[in-house]
Amino acid sequence: MKGQAEPGDIARPPLVREFLLVAGLFLVYKLGRQLATGHPGEALDHGHDVWDLERSLHLPGEGSVQSALLHDHTAVQLANTYYATVHFPATLAFLVWLYLRRPAHYVWARRVLAVVTSAALVLPFTFPLAPPRMLASTGLVDTGRVYGPSVYGPPATDHLSNQYAAMPSLHFGWALMVAVGLIAATRSPWRALWLLHPLITLAVIVGTANHYWLDSIAATAMLGTALAVVHGPHRTASTAGRATRTLVPGEQVEQVLAGVGR
Repeated sequence: MKGQAEPGDIARPPLVREFLLVAGLFLVYKLGRQLATGHPGEALDHGHDVWDLERSLHLPGEGSVQSALLHDHTAVQLANTYYATVHFPATLAFLVWLYLRRPAHYVWARRVLAVVTSAALVLPFTFPLAPPRMLASTGLVDTGRVYGPSVYGPPATDHLSNQYAAMPSLHFGWALMVAVGLIAATRSPWRALWLLHPLITLAVIVGTANHYWLDSIAATAMLGTALAVVHGPHRTASTAGRATRTLVPGEQVEQVLAGVGR
């Protein structure tokens, strides 16, 4: 019958339980980072260390990305708006769509995000890091404060966020998972365009001086580890014949992530 689940199909997880799990994930993200505040001196020292390490590795300067933004006042404001408003809604929309349309992929993606987020909360305790916008020696502009909109207040009085938790960049890590998850869960020949989301996010977080290049590299490494340890969506007897249209084997997910790293 139409709308009736076939034997072996993966059932959609209970809505209330999943709502609580996802809400808990977002809450842990916010509260966990706040608990790691209180090390501004150490965070600034680490910022100079990361900046010097990037120069020794001959990574491209964050200033080149910011200079491109500063040529256009509208572009700067759009970048600040993207940083402030896209991160959480895009990830939530991704999870909701998977829950409704690809339950097996939803469970997999939720687990991967939980692993990445949990691991990312350790670094602010062990390696507090001030973003490049706080280092006068970088010559970078705090675009949120100067051009608006900004999600941060003065660090000394901002009790809603931890501004000394730049590494890893969960903005980038979550954006990359959104792209990998949608590529894995869909079959459109245009699905690789989902990679524009993490690419734009990378340009935004660097251009607004909220993150270093190494913050995104650390997030990518954590995501790669999570994808390696969390089992991907599995085909069942009833879905095997429809795998090209619904479920993508875990091996293809690894290929997608490997392609991003090239």
